Amino acid sequence: MGEKIFVKYVGDEGDIRLRFRISTRKGRPVGFLVQLEIALGKGWKPVVRYDTAHGFAHRDVLSPTGKAIEKRALRLSTLEEALEYAEQDLTDRADWYVENFRRMKR
Repeated sequence: MGEKIFVKYVGDEGDIRLRFRISTRKGRPVGFLVQLEIALGKGWKPVVRYDTAHGFAHRDVLSPTGKAIEKRALRLSTLEEALEYAEQDLTDRADWYVENFRRMKR
């Protein structure tokens, strides 16, 4: 089994990124994490994540304290589809997710 870990910056300021961890077997994903993070202080804070923890693909919306405040299962046929959906959603809606997160922080 292999594992790939990498980041992809979204946005122009370099303060919003997607962090990926993809576990594969024979070139196919068997588990993943795609997490939207923002730079706060000297570190990165998770905002929303898609992963396969708990045995199924799902999305967690996180509070500023790091607690999952919403969990929604992905109803897609394959992990490949779930992984693609996660990346597309977080890329397309990064600004919206970050603004919601900042509103909760106030």
